[in-house]
Formats: sequence, structure tokens, C-alpha cells
Amino acid sequence: MKNLALSLALSLLATSAGADEFHACLNGLRGAASAKGVSATTFDGATASLQPDMKVLEYLDFQPEFKTPVWDYLAALVDDERVADGRAAMSKHAAALENAQSRFGVDKYIIAGVWGVESNFGQSMGKRSLVQSLGTLSCYGRRQSYFRGEFVAVLQILEHGDIAPEHLNGSWAGAFGQTQFMPSTYLRMAVDGDGDGARDIVDSVPDAVASTANYLAKSGWQTGLPWGMEVNLPKGYSGPSGRGNKRSFGDWAAAGVTAASGKGFPSGSAGLLLPAGREGPAFLVTRNFDAIYAYNASESYALAIAHLGDRMKGGGAFAHGWPIEDEPLSRAQRREVQALLNKNGYSVGEPDGAIGSKTREAIADFQKKHGLKADGQAMLSVLEALRDK
Repeated sequence: MKNLALSLALSLLATSAGADEFHACLNGLRGAASAKGVSATTFDGATASLQPDMKVLEYLDFQPEFKTPVWDYLAALVDDERVADGRAAMSKHAAALENAQSRFGVDKYIIAGVWGVESNFGQSMGKRSLVQSLGTLSCYGRRQSYFRGEFVAVLQILEHGDIAPEHLNGSWAGAFGQTQFMPSTYLRMAVDGDGDGARDIVDSVPDAVASTANYLAKSGWQTGLPWGMEVNLPKGYSGPSGRGNKRSFGDWAAAGVTAASGKGFPSGSAGLLLPAGREGPAFLVTRNFDAIYAYNASESYALAIAHLGDRMKGGGAFAHGWPIEDEPLSRAQRREVQALLNKNGYSVGEPDGAIGSKTREAIADFQKKHGLKADGQAMLSVLEALRDK
């Protein structure tokens, strides 16, 4: 059921008064845009015939019924398919990644990890018009002040002309490009990586990866320092933990913590990350992990980027398993789940491996009917039950 505010907004916009209200709201931003160098020609060209996309308010107000556990989150982002795609992309764009690494001092595998997690190496950049999405969010829903700043920022991008207007598409919230910058982040952090004088993070991989390296460098990346490593904890460990609770590597070694790889520790300090508690994989993470975290404030997100980078570099799966009885699924297996759900009478759309609300609801219903825990998670038990069915 749509929330009341969205329903009222949709009803209002069905009238000419609603359309007038939307354009009045946009015109109210003309002064702010002009103060940032946006010409009347650019402003009018972008807004004169603009219609709101009220679907974005559903995403803004959506409260997910299912919380994604870290093991499920990582399985969807770091699998053999993405590692293979990443190695191919890194080979194809080797010069661009080497240049970004040399220019900004950021590990090219981490840069590629961001690229892979954010857009699947440019394959999934989003299709919504930034002007339309951000214009809508500037006038309706929560956080209008924030989105108005991003709306003006995208008009500034149009004014400068580095990116073709028809290519300024992205997520419902306005993130765009190969590595999904918000427009204000683009204005602050985007750089020219291919030497053509423009900063095009949509159609130029060199620009996108150099801009990402610039972002990570400005977020505190230290050249030559690893993001961290998986570790073994001594039996019964009950000491300090937490990404921000850093100790020297020497202190961790003295406490009986060892690298899962069997190698020694570097110099510097790290915090102990326990994404699934003391029974799951453990990691010592450095300030470079914090730099990745700054890109999107989620430890699971930062761990996915770090792990994908390690996998593309030749590393393997984590040495320690997750504290679960079931197994999460790769994207290929998730596509199979969706295809089998469709075959069994559910309607979850074209199998794409992305587990959204329709797929989770169908899984939960299937689990309930077949004596499984109805948690809506795409796990091995569900796939096997669907295959048996």
C-alpha cells in the first residue's frame, strides 16, 4: 500500500493545478541555480517540459521488509562471474587503471572493486533521468533541501557540457556514471583521466576510474598500505573489536591474532571487524578500509569492494565460513531461483539475479508452503527445493 503522502501527491499531479505547483516549485530554484552559474537557457531547457517521476518517492519512502545479512550481500556482489568480468574489464582498460593508480596512489584493484560493485563495470549505471528524478525529489517527499542541492548540481553539469544531456541518467536518487557519483560529488571530485579536457564519468572509463581514485585519495587512502586482511582469532577471544577501535598490528599479534594467509602483519594500526560476530570471518582493517567506507557508509559495502579487489588480484574465498547452516547463492543461482519461481506460478519478472521485493515475497510464500523458514532469503535450501519441485 502506497503511503498517504505519495497517494495525495499523485492525485494532485493528475490535475493542472498539480502540474502548475510542480513547475512553480522548480522555478523557485532558479535563483539558487543562477547563483551557481546556471544560465536561464540551461535552466529553461532542462525544466520547461519536465514532468515529475513520482515512482522515486516510493523508493525514498520504502522501508525494506527484509534485512540483507552480510553473507547474502557479499554473495550477490562478489562471485566467480563478477571476478571474471572484472579481470576482463581490468585487462581491457589496463592503461586507464594504471594511470589512475600512478596519479593518485590508490590500488588499482580497489578502484576496480568500486567500479564492479557500483555498476558491474559499466553495465548497470541506471536509466532514470537525473534532472527528472532530482527535480521530483526537490519538490516532494523528505529531504527536499538535500535534493535541491543535487538538482542544482546536475544543472551545473549540464551548463558545463562535459556529459551529453541524454547520458545524464542514473539511480532514482541521482547517482550516475561508471562509479556512481552524486552530482555534487562529481563537481568536487571528478577529474579528466583521458586528457580530452572533459570530465565524463559516464562514457569515459579513464575519467571514471581516475575520479574514483581521486575520491579515495582525498578520503585518506595511504599508498602501499593494505585495506586489511582476514585473521584468525585465538580461542575464546573476548577483546576489543570495531573498525574505529584501532590498535597497532604488534598489539594484535601479542593478543594472539594471526593472519589467515599465514603471512606476517604490516606496520601501522588496524581495527578488528567482526561483520557476523565472533563466530564468523574476522578482519583487521586499516585506514584504507575507512577510505573505502567513506564512499558509501556501510561496512558490508566496503568489505565487498575490498574482497572483490582481492579476488580479481588472485585471492580466494574467505578462510572462515559464515555462521550459518544454509549457503548464500551466486548471481547465476539467483537467476535460476527466479526462473523456477516463474515456472511455479509466481511473477517475479525477468530473471536478472537481483533479489528485489517481488522475489523475496515469492520466496517467502514458497518457503511457507514447503515447510521452510519463511525469511524470504535466496539461499541454497530454496534453490534445491525449487529444483525438486
